[in-house]
Amino acid sequence: MQTFLQQRSKTQFIAGTLLKKGPAHFAAYTSILLLLIFFSASTVCSIWATLSTADSKHKSTNKTIVAPISRNHNGKRLLQNTLNCTTTGNQTCSTRYPTTSTTFEKNDETCPEYFRWIHEDLRAWKATGITRDMVERASTTAHFRLIVKKGKVYVEKYRKSIQTRDIFTIWGIMQLVKKYEGMVPDLELMFDCDDRPVVLASDYNDHDRNKITGPPPLFRYCGDRWTHDIVFPDWSFWGWAEINIRPWEYVLNDIKEGNKRIKWKDREPFAYWKGNPAVDETRKDLLKCNVSDAHDWNARLFVQDWEKESEQGYKNSNVANQCTYRHKIYIEGYAWSVSEKYILGCDSVTLLVTPRFHDFFIRSLQPLQHYWPIKDSDKCHSIQHAVEWGNNHTQKAQEIGRAASKFIQEDLNMDHVYDYMFHLLNEYAKLLKFEPTVPEGAVELCSEAMACTRNGTEKKFMSESFVGGPSIKAPCSLPHPFEPNTLRLFYANKLNVIKRIEKWEDEYWSQN
Repeated sequence: MQTFLQQRSKTQFIAGTLLKKGPAHFAAYTSILLLLIFFSASTVCSIWATLSTADSKHKSTNKTIVAPISRNHNGKRLLQNTLNCTTTGNQTCSTRYPTTSTTFEKNDETCPEYFRWIHEDLRAWKATGITRDMVERASTTAHFRLIVKKGKVYVEKYRKSIQTRDIFTIWGIMQLVKKYEGMVPDLELMFDCDDRPVVLASDYNDHDRNKITGPPPLFRYCGDRWTHDIVFPDWSFWGWAEINIRPWEYVLNDIKEGNKRIKWKDREPFAYWKGNPAVDETRKDLLKCNVSDAHDWNARLFVQDWEKESEQGYKNSNVANQCTYRHKIYIEGYAWSVSEKYILGCDSVTLLVTPRFHDFFIRSLQPLQHYWPIKDSDKCHSIQHAVEWGNNHTQKAQEIGRAASKFIQEDLNMDHVYDYMFHLLNEYAKLLKFEPTVPEGAVELCSEAMACTRNGTEKKFMSESFVGGPSIKAPCSLPHPFEPNTLRLFYANKLNVIKRIEKWEDEYWSQN
């Protein structure tokens, strides 16, 4: 269709030239015009027939899932394809998928600041590179090995992950390969879908003691300052089927609309949290801060019963409907929590209980600019003071809430998530000191092979997050690594702000 439009534009230019030359060329112009009308009508009829056929297939056993319209961050539409699903028992990958590089428009945008952490997460291998032995040692806890070879994706599975974490993580990487067709380099990686990081940095500080050359490169969803696990966007960006949370592009828009329903000043003047307290002691401790006959800590805390929610169709768990309080609490569970991005996007002041873990984007956020820090060791007093401060400093509180929401809407949109994945994998591939190969037990995967064999919510979310074709623009530009002094200053500034807030809190309680 795009080629046709280009041809039509060229033809119209020629036709205009013919008219200027006078009546002698009128017949030629008429012939061209008639051919153009005939060709356009044929094209429209063809498209109409295709749509009619697709519509009728919804009533039959052969179904074609039409991908939703996707747009890049400049509003330009991606080229669209469809998931071509058939009733054959073993859905195979189409041979029509191109493996050559696509031409992309130049992107002058520099990626958001948090992309700089890519360099830090890969620093452990900067001097030595990554050998095959290192990668193989990462298989100890990995759920799968993923290979990108000449534009195709292969997976070798080792064990089943919690729920469908592995499935939607693999799905997300496949969509990345489609979005930046021909740009994702050949690579091999190991992925662990469990919660907590396991590659202890202390085990690799003394190479002579361990008789090895460096830590195994292991991808997962979060890390901490004591480990070398490589942090990657979590599965929920493409949908969390088990609890009916749609792909991030849809949730992000729902949160944006949800923020408009109640202005900040009209929201409940308390701190809100809803979740599962059974996953860790720190959440059980948080429940002590709930309102009671004995005390009101300015917190309104609710236990999430996912089994009951499932029976009721998840009517009370829509994250976009929870932007009704001036303050919202983020607290980790067994590790980092997926809820982090949903809470930060709410225009409310995020009360962030001192975290141990980090995901790929949180490290660049600053206290008093994007969130308010809460002491893990004294949650109740800290929460009460934070809410009192926010209710008495409404302008500054709203600025904090809006800054976090702006970051989530603009810097963490789905285009930037894909760009982060691209740059992380690209920088990782540069460190490989061996030629990636497809092992005998690996299986080639593609959108049809994964989505068409699934049912219900899983298939729906894959359809919604399906990338129909390559992006028009190249990824944003990866910013330079932190200079050592810049990073030290960054940590020092963050610590100074937290200490300042703790001082305010101490003064508050000394007067009350």
